[in-house]
Amino acid sequence: MLHKQQCHEIKHGNPAITAEKTQALLTELSEHWQLDSANKSLVRRFQFDDYHHTIAFVNAVAWIAEQQNHHPDLHVSYNTCEVRYTTHTVGGLSLNDFICAARIEHLLN
Repeated sequence: MLHKQQCHEIKHGNPAITAEKTQALLTELSEHWQLDSANKSLVRRFQFDDYHHTIAFVNAVAWIAEQQNHHPDLHVSYNTCEVRYTTHTVGGLSLNDFICAARIEHLLN
């Protein structure tokens, strides 16, 4: 259960997770999460009824990010929010990206 795991510090020079591990972890998330074309970011677009619900979601994601010390890129509009996780220190994906994505999913269930 990814959503129960804690993010850990990743030091510069650590490698990104392998393509095989990425695919295995992706199966633990809903099908709405996708990899970008370079397989270096985990992306999902969330849709809401209105701005108020969008911003409430953004605030919840920000809380998760602060608790886990792992911050996504967010693109926010009136009723959508795109969440993009990548681990800059490894130049690609890490377990932390999938943990935070799972925590967001758990938040919405």
